[in-house]
Amino acid sequence: MAAPLLTIEQRREYGKSRRQFVHRVDQCAWRAVKNRPDPVDLLVSAARDRVPDLLPIKWTRMAASPFGFFRGAVPMMAFDLAAVPVSGITVQICGDAHVRNLGVFASPTGALVFDINDFDETIAGPWEWDVKRLATSILLAGREAGNSDSACRDAVLAFVAEYRKSVDYCSQLTALQLARYTVHRHVEAGPVIGVLQKAERANPQHVLEKLTREEGATRRFKEQKPLLTGVPIKTRDAVVAALDAYKPTLTPDRRHFIELYRPVDVAFKVVGTGSVGTRNYLVLCFGNGPDDPLFLQVKEEPPSAYAAYLKDAPLPLNQGERVVVGQKLMQAQSDIFLGYTTMDGRDYLVRQYADYKAAVEPTDLKGSGLTDYARTCGEVLGKGHARSGDACVLSGYCGDADKLDKAIATFAAAYADQSEADFKLFTQAIKKGRLATTEGAL
Repeated sequence: MAAPLLTIEQRREYGKSRRQFVHRVDQCAWRAVKNRPDPVDLLVSAARDRVPDLLPIKWTRMAASPFGFFRGAVPMMAFDLAAVPVSGITVQICGDAHVRNLGVFASPTGALVFDINDFDETIAGPWEWDVKRLATSILLAGREAGNSDSACRDAVLAFVAEYRKSVDYCSQLTALQLARYTVHRHVEAGPVIGVLQKAERANPQHVLEKLTREEGATRRFKEQKPLLTGVPIKTRDAVVAALDAYKPTLTPDRRHFIELYRPVDVAFKVVGTGSVGTRNYLVLCFGNGPDDPLFLQVKEEPPSAYAAYLKDAPLPLNQGERVVVGQKLMQAQSDIFLGYTTMDGRDYLVRQYADYKAAVEPTDLKGSGLTDYARTCGEVLGKGHARSGDACVLSGYCGDADKLDKAIATFAAAYADQSEADFKLFTQAIKKGRLATTEGAL
């Protein structure tokens, strides 16, 4: 027989006991280790298996601002976070938690939901790593929007306070209630309203007009170099064949509906900032006639940047499966066609592309909008961690006082300064010719 489940209070007490490993006030600590690598060297090394011709696009997007650099510098922050003590409480982490990796997308029922929506770096790891990365992103995005440092700090304090409340709320739910729980508070005001409005316009028909053109009796992808390009017939056939291997990763009912769509064209699409250089394909499909388009994204998934620092983490058989599992653990509602496949010895995630998806822009985070959005981020991240870990243990560690809030705010300010210093080194490397950039990358 399985060991009896500890009571809620016993699990809370265990969470409190983890404070002896890292006191909440000590979560503020940040100091670069002596053997910290040069950020440029580390980023170039991390990109060695990517498509070389696309890296200038990545460097250009990262050079746009300190926040842009931060988005593409997950390998650097993974190294830094691994050197900081943690409480030993494990959850499924997003891994690349930042303000633009939360957004709106369509649920399986078609309703729009707001949640974390990027899981390329997901892995089982310390909850602190997500909290510290998202807190730092609030500060950097807030600075980019023109907010004062005190306003940015207030936003981070609100983010962590809401995270604690969210975890505590989830710790009081039944297991089934937690499985069904979707965040609705805070999404009816502030910047999220604008994101919802953008998402309503980002429907498949809109994407069809934006990315394709009529060609005879059907439609084909437009050439929009360097961000959207055609592929050779051999590549197109390989991508379509990979979809056959993807379909068994879906449940039978969802496999039935994906079978109603037929692929008609394939293109290579550059997406994101951290993902630039990975192999990413879009597949245009049609179902019930020409007014029923479906865009599938077949996205290469390298190992998580955190994997090298989590020696006890199980090795996934497929990196796309790693992302699917992590996403479903953290999200209450996931893409109906979320699955994975392999092609030419590489692992891929498959999902719908631009299915009513939208994210916040840094310009939306001015004034009170920054704090409003930060609170939403706190509730959403807390829900994701509570779903994938033990909410009682995590709530026991976080507690009711604001000690953790202040500590994380101090860390975020220090690490944001570190990121800005790294950004200067990065832009200097571009000026010296160590890194190439390109036009038309944004």
